Amino acid sequence: MRFKKFIRTYRPFTRAGMLESVAYRANFFCFLIGEIMSCFIMFFVWKAVFQSSNSETFMGFTMEDMVVYLFITFLTGYLTYSDGTYAIATEIRDGSIAMRMIKPCSFDMCFLFQELGNKIINVLFIFAPLVVGVEAYRWYITGACQFDITHFLLYVVSLVLAYLISFYFNVSYGFMAFYLKNLWGADILKECIINFLSGATIPLAFMPEALAKVLNFLPFSSLSYTPVMIYMGMYSGQEIALKILMQVFWLSVMVVLSKVVWNHAVKRLCSQGG
Repeated sequence: MRFKKFIRTYRPFTRAGMLESVAYRANFFCFLIGEIMSCFIMFFVWKAVFQSSNSETFMGFTMEDMVVYLFITFLTGYLTYSDGTYAIATEIRDGSIAMRMIKPCSFDMCFLFQELGNKIINVLFIFAPLVVGVEAYRWYITGACQFDITHFLLYVVSLVLAYLISFYFNVSYGFMAFYLKNLWGADILKECIINFLSGATIPLAFMPEALAKVLNFLPFSSLSYTPVMIYMGMYSGQEIALKILMQVFWLSVMVVLSKVVWNHAVKRLCSQGG
């Protein structure tokens, strides 16, 4: 009964997220095209790196591996991206957060289920075509099917955990608007730092060994690097289990952190709008 009540309470937020994605189609496709163009730019950069190298491999990666890494990283980053920081900061700044706070539902759950509606649209239009395209490329290059259903399913599990870590991290970061009032610049800085620390810009395997060990332990590697490496089959079974357990650990930390920050920050509510 409680579960049915929970779903009934938050289902409208999911529907609202889906309708928002459909309503702003131009924004959706423009953002998608921009991200794909960035991905292709990185493809040509790494292609030049491999062509200038005397070896067919670079830091343990072949050009085929690098192409798969780039496009699966793009897919992972697109699906795990959370707009919680911007949305929360905007509501705090204009005062509309007061209306959300008086509703008889969890503050973070409202945002989560609204984003899930958006993610459903992303999965329907982006996930399957991109995975098929990547696997078609691998088959064309190698002459054999490289798709591994076990690694794919484990990738999906890791992807879900990565999104939840990203969501609660961004929610916690968004609560900083209670103190700073405006997070526009800080949000841009945060995204740049996370892209580097998560391996989205440069694979963590390319980092100095000591730095790579530190970055692999931090929560940011769980956002992108871990799911992508699982998809590519770069981890053994034991390593996959440890990486997923680490994701569960960091998810627990982020959930607790969001609750602690919320309980402290809400006492300082001072909106600039109505």
